[in-house]
Amino acid sequence: MQEDLWQRPAAAQAEAVRRGEVSAVELVDSHLERIAAVNPRVNAVTQLLAEDARAAAAETDRRRAAGEVLGPLAGVPFTVKETTPIEGVPTTFGVKRFRDLVAAADAPPVARLRAAGAIPIGHSNMPTLILAGMHTRSELFGDTANPWDRGRTPGGTSGGDAVAVATGMAALGLGNDSGGSIRVPAQFCGVAGLKPTTGRFPADHRVLGPDDPGPASQMLVTDGPLARTVGDLRLAYEVLAGTDPRDPRAVPVPAYGEPLPGPVKVAVVADPGGHGVHPAVRAAMETAAEALRDAGYDVREVADVPRMDEALDAYGRITATEFAPTWPAVRRLLGDGGDRYMEMAMERNPPASAEELVRLMGTWMNIRRSWAEFLHEYPLLLGPSFTEPPVEPGLESRDRAGRDRVASGMRLCTVTSFVGVPAVAVPTGRADGLPCGVQIVGRAFREDLCLDAAQAVEDRLGVLTPIDPRGAGPHSSATAPTARLTA
Repeated sequence: MQEDLWQRPAAAQAEAVRRGEVSAVELVDSHLERIAAVNPRVNAVTQLLAEDARAAAAETDRRRAAGEVLGPLAGVPFTVKETTPIEGVPTTFGVKRFRDLVAAADAPPVARLRAAGAIPIGHSNMPTLILAGMHTRSELFGDTANPWDRGRTPGGTSGGDAVAVATGMAALGLGNDSGGSIRVPAQFCGVAGLKPTTGRFPADHRVLGPDDPGPASQMLVTDGPLARTVGDLRLAYEVLAGTDPRDPRAVPVPAYGEPLPGPVKVAVVADPGGHGVHPAVRAAMETAAEALRDAGYDVREVADVPRMDEALDAYGRITATEFAPTWPAVRRLLGDGGDRYMEMAMERNPPASAEELVRLMGTWMNIRRSWAEFLHEYPLLLGPSFTEPPVEPGLESRDRAGRDRVASGMRLCTVTSFVGVPAVAVPTGRADGLPCGVQIVGRAFREDLCLDAAQAVEDRLGVLTPIDPRGAGPHSSATAPTARLTA
């Protein structure tokens, strides 16, 4: 039935369109109706592309009627983060000054999804300019609510896409991740997300002019999909992987590597760096580990991941050094209080001198080598995306203690972005009414191994979404004490 179309996984939606069981127009209209019903309560979709989406759907139906072969994502609606250009639509970054910054062309990942038959249905919310914090609140569009509990953040910075996917407003979301921006909202909203290896998906982040960003932004930021099921994540992965002349970083590595001999070894680190982990997150780790054991994986608890604190320090210093020259101008774009998060981050990790930066770049390579050696021994790593359940909105911008707590919570995401390896976030269930999840990290360019393991977890633990948005729960106090973490 049409009213149920938005509830189906992306793969099932595309199959129904290809078979002619439903039209692409019906599929898009089903999602538009869902957006009309749900978005006023969560504020995840920012710029709705209703007419463009209907026109694209009508063209899909025309092509099918003409006997043309449709792509693997035929008719599937997807949202696109406000950082990522859609042709003819403003790429605002959530900033009032950029509300008329109309994109001349699709970004490479948007173009790839569109070529596979998917249909952009709207832009999605994010923290202002990506820099205002983890919580999805922008100067231009306001706050996005976590559909499980309005008193908790949906995470970010790809929070709008995570909420849109979790509530059925889109089958797929296109976000990006430089330290947890896909994986944290995936965990907080109960969906799956993929941060690819640096160089796996082509991208072009030159939105504000012809110049490319500095080395940190070039190496750390990766575009990636969010979905309700791991199967849909895999489908998007296969579409997005490849090369593009607009991105010389993208390399022609096969999407699937050689099978590994024997049971695949999985290292389990519930508390990376030993800084503490919430009991609910530790329990989610144990649940996922047991699911992988049941699937035949060789799951082993190990002492820790390589060089956690050293990597966090290097990440902070290198990124602060890159931001520092433009920070006086950038902070004026962030709106009232929007500069607090970055200001506190730069105080903790001050910009480096030229001599220090050269040393830090060597440290970066050295840490990547340590991780390559670790993942040679353990092809997969099971860890938390965030070491607490969803926290209150804006905690990271409230004071230094809040900023440090959030930075610590997503520390494994930060370090795995720093070393450029892939990771898949997958839900494991619920605790106290909120979604729980883990991330599965793999060797460079072995997203397939991560996806296989995430599928094994999902097969045994199920799918949490789509859901209808809920109000504030009884656990939504403004203070979730750090004391609940256990080392």
